[in-house]
Amino acid sequence: MTDRNLSPQEMFVRLAAEHVPTYHFAALECPDFEAWKAEAYREVLATLGDWPDRVPLNPELLVEWEQDGLRKQRWVIDVSPHISATFLVNIPGDLAEGERRPAILCCHGHGPFGKEPVMGNTSSPELQAAIRMHQYDYGRQMAQAGYVTYAIDWIGFGERNDSNKPHFLNSNHGRDWCNVYYLHATMLGMTSLSINVTHGMAATDFAQTLPCVEPDRLGVMGLSGGGTMTLWMALCDERFRATEIICYSDLWARFGINDVNYCGMQVAPGLYKLVDLPDLQGLLAPRPLLVDIGVHDTCFRVDNAMACYRQVEAIYAAAGASDRLSLDLHPGEHGWGGNKSQEFFGEYL
Repeated sequence: MTDRNLSPQEMFVRLAAEHVPTYHFAALECPDFEAWKAEAYREVLATLGDWPDRVPLNPELLVEWEQDGLRKQRWVIDVSPHISATFLVNIPGDLAEGERRPAILCCHGHGPFGKEPVMGNTSSPELQAAIRMHQYDYGRQMAQAGYVTYAIDWIGFGERNDSNKPHFLNSNHGRDWCNVYYLHATMLGMTSLSINVTHGMAATDFAQTLPCVEPDRLGVMGLSGGGTMTLWMALCDERFRATEIICYSDLWARFGINDVNYCGMQVAPGLYKLVDLPDLQGLLAPRPLLVDIGVHDTCFRVDNAMACYRQVEAIYAAAGASDRLSLDLHPGEHGWGGNKSQEFFGEYL
């Protein structure tokens, strides 16, 4: 009995330690990039399950104001059957009449505030603290640098967090909404990812209609869970010409299964059977990619993050696109480096 293991968690850790995903690029002998990408991409997207139906946007402007040298708007749009989303947009204050600018979808990560700190909402001490901790207001800073920026809440966050609403869903018995929504979605043949990506596509559809946006010059960026959504938005929507993934680089056996540092917002059935996280990022090649890694990140350890990045480097090299991959290795914690973003999006948008 002394050699037996009774821990289910330890079972999963050991399974992950010996697991090699089917399309793990680093484990394949002399892989052909184009053939690898075509086959892996098709199977990876199939793990997302069904997609919600698309619906008319029915946009409604709620309010417009000026702040931080920007023109800000808050809209509400319909994003799929039975649900809407608030759409925030930051418009550079120096925009000339009739001028169009590149636009960046700014994806928020985990936390109670959703899109608000990302887009520069400093109306409470709690929001200000979140911005200081993670340099989290990239939606504001990139707009001040000249880009139109836009954002919505993913399901379970900000204004779309059911715990904030006075109805029966408040009695969720302390469950994590990320995981509850994942269970609901998979019961219906979908995933939280397919739902959120559909909503992000709807937001991008609307952004392209704004008179201040150059519709063919779109980028996407996001921190942590927002890095997850940035990766999937870019994978699923080729309208995005440039991608910045901030503090979402690691290996699933380590940060996910060993450290239990993931949730239903980030996963799909059978995904790790097919690919590891660096393979998923590598599927973006040859499109431009900027990766931010914090040396002192306590959410994704720098050794694991750099191991992930080195594998992405090898994939971009195999794609003949090494010059389109960049790294912002910054001496901070879990947050936006911000050292290369303006130069990166300036070159590719």
